[in-house]
Parts: sequence; structure tokens; C-alpha cells
Amino acid sequence: MTMIPTRDGHDLYVKNWGGGRPVVLIHGWPLSADSWDDHAVQIADAGFRVIAYDRRGFGRSDQPFGEYDYDSLSDDLSDVMTAMDLQDASIIGFSMGGGEVVRYMSRHAGRHVKQCGLISSVVPYMLKTDDNPHGVDQSIFNEMTQSMLADRPHFFAGFFRDFFGVGGLSHPVSDEYLQWTRSVAMQASLKATLACANSFATTDFRPELDAVTVPTLIIHGTADATVPIDASGRPAAKAIQSSTLKEYEDAPHGLFATHREQLTNDLIEFLRS
Repeated sequence: MTMIPTRDGHDLYVKNWGGGRPVVLIHGWPLSADSWDDHAVQIADAGFRVIAYDRRGFGRSDQPFGEYDYDSLSDDLSDVMTAMDLQDASIIGFSMGGGEVVRYMSRHAGRHVKQCGLISSVVPYMLKTDDNPHGVDQSIFNEMTQSMLADRPHFFAGFFRDFFGVGGLSHPVSDEYLQWTRSVAMQASLKATLACANSFATTDFRPELDAVTVPTLIIHGTADATVPIDASGRPAAKAIQSSTLKEYEDAPHGLFATHREQLTNDLIEFLRS
């Protein structure tokens, strides 16, 4: 087990697998680096060095009662990059993690980054406003907060069914997988869970997309009910000139599980390009 200290005195749990050019995998809310395991093994087997870490407040990392804004989170990514001495890295963020990718590129000038990946990402802007009509209404985020405060395990039970597109006729992941995701989510502190939800719901990355100048792979499901593609993947692809958008037809938000093989193959092809 590797623990990396951050500039403000907290420790992040980091996995470091394989050898070769580095690939940093940033997990989504409210999970941990373990959500990347299936892909990380195959990417490492394909000849890359894979680094995946638990975001502060989640998994096995420290749980400070402090800031969980994207400046703080992108600074954590910078600390990981520095501590692991990463050069010519690919940084790939799922869901909330896409925000860390973009904020790192703008705040840290894309230091030592060769490629970016935005998978089911919240970029560029989740909140519905007059100039962002395809976003999510603030009332939905307010309801999420109240539900988590009232009964977090119960909230996650319903949340992950939508996350993976589980319905009356569709069951793309097993009940055991759903149980596992709920247990991982409950490892996070309540403070981090609520604060990060607010960060990904309200942060507008649109002014920062010009900072993403390296080749960028954007992957998004057309049936994503958690982060709608018209508020995220499609406008991000239009704004990032160096990007390639791959739409997974009828895929839900959690396509890292429902479309695991397809995602792994697309990531490895991109990393080798």
C-alpha cells in the first residue's frame, strides 16, 4: 500500500501497477480507485504504468474536514503526479473525475500531460441555467442532499440502480455488484460526500476548456440519466478542439461496468495512438 502526502498534510491512498508510460485513473463520486480495477489490470498488462488513487475523503485516503472544491482536488492530482515523478502521462477521469482533469489542465498548465480522457464526465457544466438549458435542475441536487442527510444507505440503493441503468427489464450488473458499490460509497465521509456533490453540481468548467490542448478522448453513454450527454459529453467535444467523442448507444452512466470490455479496448487503443 502506498500513501502519498499532499501539500496540506493529508495522505492519499495510491495504487501503482505495471511499467511503461504512466496512466492516471481518477474515479467518480462516490466510489474509490477500486472502481477502475478491471480496466487498470488490462491497461497495465498492455504495457502501461497505471496509477489510481482514492480521492481525499473517499476510500482509504484521509478524510479531512476541509475543502473539496476542484482547486483542492486538482492540487491533489498535482501532488500525485509530483510524488510519482510522472512524465508524458495520460490523465483519465470518470464522472466527477473529469472535472479534476480539466481543472488540472487549467490550474497546473497541463504539466507533464500527453493525453486526457473524459469518461461519463461532468464537464463542462452540470447545473441547468439560462445559458445551459440541458443541465440538471438545482432542485434535483437539493433533493439528493436531503436524501443523503436523511438516510444515506437508502439513497445509494436507488442512486446506483439509475447509475448502472438497472430497471424492470434491464439488469446490466449483478445484485452483488450493486451491493459492493453501496459499501464502497459508505466508506467515504459524509462531509466529503456532500461537499463533492456540491462541487460537481455547481462548477462551471466552460471557461477552462481552452486549456485542454492535448489529444482528448471523450466517452459518454446516450442513456446516461445521471450526467446527461447533452449537458456534458457533446458540448465538451464541441469545445475541446483536440477531442474525439465516442458515444455508447443506450449506455448508462456507469459504463465502466456495463460496457467494461468496450471501454477497456477504446482506452488502450487511445493510449497507444
